[in-house]
Parts: sequence; C-alpha cells; structure tokens
Amino acid sequence: MTAPARSARQQFVNELRRTEGEIDLARAALLIACEQYPQLPVDLYLGRLDQLAERVMDRLEGETAPTLVLQELVATLFEQENFRGNRDAYYDPRNSFLNDVLDRRLGIPLTLGIVLLEVGWRLGLDLEGVNFPHHFLVRFRGESMSLLIDAYDSGQIRFEDQAQELLDRVYGGMVRLRPAFLAAATRRDMLARLLTNLKGVYLNAHDDERAISAVERLLLIRPEAIAERKTLGLLLARRGRGEEALHHLGEYLQSLPESSNDSRRIESLIERIRAGEPLDDPGLEEEGAE
Repeated sequence: MTAPARSARQQFVNELRRTEGEIDLARAALLIACEQYPQLPVDLYLGRLDQLAERVMDRLEGETAPTLVLQELVATLFEQENFRGNRDAYYDPRNSFLNDVLDRRLGIPLTLGIVLLEVGWRLGLDLEGVNFPHHFLVRFRGESMSLLIDAYDSGQIRFEDQAQELLDRVYGGMVRLRPAFLAAATRRDMLARLLTNLKGVYLNAHDDERAISAVERLLLIRPEAIAERKTLGLLLARRGRGEEALHHLGEYLQSLPESSNDSRRIESLIERIRAGEPLDDPGLEEEGAE
C-alpha cells in the first residue's frame, strides 16, 4: 500500500471512531475512493456537495416548507444536474466512487442515494438511507407522511405502501415486503454496503488486490463479520500470502461447528497452505452492486 493510501486508510479508521451521528458519510465515502485515487482532493469534492445545496437554495427563493425543498432538491439533482443511474455499465467500479459519481453524474442506487442524502442534509431535510434489498433507497420523513425516493430512477418518489412494486421489479413478484426491508441504514451500514459493492465488482473482475483492500476495510466497519474473514483468507491464499491467509482462515474456522462441511473444507485448505501448495482458485463468491 502506498503512503497516500495508508494515510487514507488511517483517516477512514479515524472517521469510524466517531459516534454514528458524527460520521461524515461523504468524507468517509471519498476516503474509500482515495485508495483508488491517492491524490484525490477530498475537500474539493465536499465543496461540490455544498455547491449543489446552494443551487437548490437559490431555486427555492426563500421557501422552507420541507416537501417543497424535497421537490426542488430532486428537480435540481435529477433534472437540472442530470444525475442518473448507469444502466449501460452498472458494474463499472467508478459507480461506487463518490468523486466519479459527482464528476460523471452516473452511479448506482447507493452512491446516487449518498449524493441525495448529503445535499438534502445540507438543506436541513429529515432524510435517511433505507436498506432495501438489492436497491438502496432514501426516506424522507415528513410531519404527516414518509416518502421513499429512488435516486437510481431519476429521484422517483413513492409512498411507503408502494414499496412492494419496487420489490416486484427486483424479485419478479416472488418476495413479499417485510418491515425489515424498509429498515433505516446507519452511516456505517452505507459504508459497509459501498465496500461490499466494490468487493463484488473486484471479485467478478478477478482483481484480487483491490478485493483484498475492500474486504480489509469492511472488517474495519464490521469486525464481527466472520464470513468476510473467510473471503479475505481465500483471497490472500490465492495471492500466495500464506501466513496472512492462515490467520484469517483460522479465525473463521474457530467460528464454525466442527461437523460443518465448510469446516472440513477450510481445514483441508489450511493444510495445503501450510504444505506450500499453489492455490490458483480456492473458490470465491461473487456479488452484485446495489
């Protein structure tokens, strides 16, 4: 890891040490991008979010009613600024880097949602992320109603009781809506989801080093996510980094029942690593972006 990347990683750690309400979501997302773009001017891009909020305020001409502010926010981002979902290259890693999303006006549900959240928060709107399965959403909490905003679909606004329609698009009508699908996403949740997306993109591209970086940062957010220990161990083993792989696979193995099929598989893999056998493809799951 280069010195700038190490510095970005440490700054990311420092951000995670804050309480939930103090975490600067946009800064943390940009620090994730810094390991891809070591010279990234983080403050410049934070300023871009400030400028977007100022454009909305200019268009409001002093209006402060939350629903009108929301309408103007959506119109500014998705009509005036032309932020949109990247339907032609959904798995392009740039869709997960906030700086690229701000430059290109292209993203996936999560990163476009982060833009919407950050600009909306600057305007004083009561917005929160929603951990909807396979399609991140933003919720607006008004005095008399809650609305769901789909940043990937040009800021489409729905009532919460219309969420089943979106779920049907994702699952073809095979899954019924549950309250958990509309649970609020913490800032840590969103950062973990962002890194999970990047991990999936890099696994699909067989870019092990970048996948390792994504999983390492996932474990900074979710050290209890034992399945990520397995993924990291398998990636490290494939890269010939045996000692590091043994550490993570050992921790994963300790969490498993002795009789499990995966336990026997990991034990066999550990024996092969200790024997110095080459491991071209120990088997890794691939994931999609949300």
